[in-house]
Order: sequence, then C-alpha cells, then structure tokens
Amino acid sequence: MTAPRKRVRDPEAHRAAILGAARAVFAERGYARATIREIAQRAGVTHGLVMRHFTSKERLFVAAMPGAPDLVELVPGPPDTLPDRIARAFVDRMERSGGNDPFLALLRSAASDEETATRLYDAMRETSTEAYRTVLSGPGVEERVDLLAAHLIGVTFGRYVVRGGPLARMSPDRLAEHLARTLRCILFQPGGKGAD
Repeated sequence: MTAPRKRVRDPEAHRAAILGAARAVFAERGYARATIREIAQRAGVTHGLVMRHFTSKERLFVAAMPGAPDLVELVPGPPDTLPDRIARAFVDRMERSGGNDPFLALLRSAASDEETATRLYDAMRETSTEAYRTVLSGPGVEERVDLLAAHLIGVTFGRYVVRGGPLARMSPDRLAEHLARTLRCILFQPGGKGAD
C-alpha cells in the first residue's frame, strides 16, 4: 500500500496559474460568461482556492488585467521616456496575446454588461492612477491618466477588435512610435513637463 500523495503548498505558483487561466478565460469569454469554476479547472486548482486568493470574480478580473502590477515595473525610470516605455510594453503585449488579452475582455464586457464594465474600468483607473502618480506631477494627473486609458482602448478596438484600416496594417514598431508621440502629448503638460 502506497502512502497518499502529499499536496505541495506553493501559493505563488497557484496564484500565477490562476492569473494565467483567468487572462485566457476572460479574454475568450468576456467577463459575464467567464466562470470561477472554469478558471479553477484550467489552473488545476479548486474553486475555493481561487476565492481564497481573490475573494470575488471582479477582484480576480482586475488582478488579471494589465494594470498596476505591470505598471509598478514599467513606470519607474526617467519621466521623459515614460511614453516610450508604455507604448512599447502595450504593443508588445497586445501583439503577443493572439487576441487573448484581458483588455479585449473589458471591451467585450462593455458591450454585454455596462454596469460591470464600469465597475471594472473604475477599479483599473484607480490602480493605474496610483502607479502614475509616482512619476507624474502637476495639475490634472487623473485627467491625463484617463485620457491615456481612453486612447489605448481606442487603439485596442481599432487594431485588435475591428482589425481594419491603416492602424491594423501598421507594423508593430511603427505603431509603438506613433503611440509614444501621442502618449507624450497626453501625459505631459504643455511645454513637455510631466514630472516637476
């Protein structure tokens, strides 16, 4: 008789597996049709473990979305190159996602459940604003971060949802260059200063 297998406790590995599964399920199904049960199954964990880590579907979605965790690594550095870093990271992530980026799930959620999409967008806005405040100063930081998000949503819709027109045909490098220029205008005060 063999001894029962001992379960390996590795909270970080479980969390990473849950987030990976959540990104895929939310991107494929949108927020409304995604279930914690399917996410748990894909991650190879129990429903209860998912809830223990994240407490709700909404919190799991926000954690899985590109946002504060990515920005914590992306934002530090010289403020004058921040638009370039954001543009490059956004384009690289979207190009690699193969249509399975949670940002697309947010757009799909808006079409099917406006109230949920609003709550999720508000949570993303709050975490993004906190991250950007570490390098941006001056008046209107919240407005500038909101404009940045709106711009990225527009680019996401045009290139990765509709997939038509010059934006969709542009090379990733060219898109990153254009995006960096427009983000510089959004993030920095007139005169080019975003962090005093």
